[in-house]
Amino acid sequence: MLSQIRQDLRAVFDRDPAATSKLEVILTYAGFHALLTYRVSHWLKVRGVPILPRVLSQLARWLTGVEIHPSAKIGTGFFIDHGMGVVVGETAEIGDYVTLFQGVTLGGTGKERGKRHPTLGNHVVVGAGAKILGGIKIGDNVKIGANSVVLKNVPANSTVIGVPARVIKSQGERLPDATMDQVDLPDPISDRFLALEQELIELRKKLENQDEHSSS
Repeated sequence: MLSQIRQDLRAVFDRDPAATSKLEVILTYAGFHALLTYRVSHWLKVRGVPILPRVLSQLARWLTGVEIHPSAKIGTGFFIDHGMGVVVGETAEIGDYVTLFQGVTLGGTGKERGKRHPTLGNHVVVGAGAKILGGIKIGDNVKIGANSVVLKNVPANSTVIGVPARVIKSQGERLPDATMDQVDLPDPISDRFLALEQELIELRKKLENQDEHSSS
């Protein structure tokens, strides 16, 4: 557990340029506080301690605005940026070096039992406000755009955006693992509308030319 906490602390400096010192992170980073509490509550949960793990997770929720169920499985190097509003469900599984921004939910879709929360691979980046719902799998090196709603499996090395989310980029090479441009993500639907508009303009010009030839 101590090794994981050290990796979590190192992850803050790797992915947040605002972090200036270990003392600052330990005293002021709500995401790190929530993760630290999760590490303790999960350790207790695995060892069969009743009630206390859940009490700790709820205490962290009240203090930090981040709710991580003690039964969730989280790998090393996990980073929650700003943290407020993040929810990680009971059967969620998170790989190594994953980044979640504020408002992210790893939730279920109803009252189903068993594996009802998502599984995230390694080096996944989830943008602010995104919702990943159900027992789906998100592959390694995936980027999920802000406010996307992901309801289906996502293959590795992909970028997804939208409601519901759709894959807009997929490639064999690994995507960068620590950053995501939330502003310049491509929008294929908008691009298609622009292409259709251009085609209409060209058709209108052709019709006008035909009318001019006919009248002459």
